[in-house]
Amino acid sequence: MISRGECQNGGKSLTDVLSSIENLADYLSEHSSETEKLGRLQDETVQHLKRVGIIRMLQPAEFGGFESHPVEFYQAVMAVSAACAATGWVCGIVGVHPWELALADPKVQEEIWGHDPDTWVASPYAPFGRARPVDGGYVFSGRWPFSSGTDHCDWAFLGGFVTDAQGDVPQPPVSLHFLLPRRDYEIRDGTWEVMGLKGTGSKDVEVKDAFVPAYRTVDFAKLRDGHLAAEMGRDEPLYHMPFASMFCSAVSAATIGICEGALAAATAYQRDRISGFGIRSAEDPHTSAGLAMAGAEIDASRVHLLNGIAEMYAVAASGVSARTDLRVRVRRNQVTAAQRAVNAIDSIFTRTGGGALRLDQPFQRYWRDAHAAMNHACNGADQVYEAYSSHVFGRPLPPTAII
Repeated sequence: MISRGECQNGGKSLTDVLSSIENLADYLSEHSSETEKLGRLQDETVQHLKRVGIIRMLQPAEFGGFESHPVEFYQAVMAVSAACAATGWVCGIVGVHPWELALADPKVQEEIWGHDPDTWVASPYAPFGRARPVDGGYVFSGRWPFSSGTDHCDWAFLGGFVTDAQGDVPQPPVSLHFLLPRRDYEIRDGTWEVMGLKGTGSKDVEVKDAFVPAYRTVDFAKLRDGHLAAEMGRDEPLYHMPFASMFCSAVSAATIGICEGALAAATAYQRDRISGFGIRSAEDPHTSAGLAMAGAEIDASRVHLLNGIAEMYAVAASGVSARTDLRVRVRRNQVTAAQRAVNAIDSIFTRTGGGALRLDQPFQRYWRDAHAAMNHACNGADQVYEAYSSHVFGRPLPPTAII
């Protein structure tokens, strides 16, 4: 694995970014409750994040990006998530979009970043849209839930299937990611009333018969297997990484960072707590053992995730495509890492006492946010485990697995 600060990209090293995040951490932590109540990131928080530059870490250098090693990006996501779960989640999701945009037509890159390299792009990628081919592009419609950070984004990647002239989806389906400016889609307020990660503002977005030029699309099949970079003339190893490794690891990095924040919050709470038996938690061997074991498990999760990405990047840097055995193994370890970290905070939840349930204590929010994070498809283990076993036993990969 690369060390912190080893790479220097775009004039800004990981040490610079992490130092800025560390300086911002108290602000993020102090405002996390307000962020949850607001139901989206605060405008001031977004301005701070733009100054830090975390969303530009995977952005190409010609548009003001740092072209950071992906391990560096995930370390930064973890650091933000430990301070404020919602903010870290948005950094992870929105922060991957510049990586994909670097693989889109240069014309749309110029449209989005030409005047402002800090322009943010939302998603989601789920193919809920339908695109009817017309001269020069598509007529596109659909509605998508879970558009994290969408209030602060001026463009969106939206997934959809191409239809025939009658509006039916031919088989096998063709899946594209469509890039739309804010004027072409509507954010549906009131669609993000949830028990966890509320501060991410992951609202529904809707499109009604918008024209999308063909150059504003990305072929998901080529993006998924990592072959699009060569077609687009990109020789940087960063852009030869498979989509599933990049996007899903951002989700899990945020999840692990949330658990790191939860552990810190539980430790701080236990430091001064006295049980009903008059025993200081800091002197209770059972509490101490629980915290130590949870910390070890979360650290193991961190290493497991980052080592897999480092290995995948090394393969990309060698000029060859990642083989299926590596891709399924990295995804297997990624979902396992996220689950292990959440299991670790579960193990200390009941050891933290009833006071930890109080809404003025941050542990309960971290706990809720971590469990909400596990409901993201990228953290879903069963299909990934099935894909891993299918490959091991020589069976075709299940079509529903994100590999």
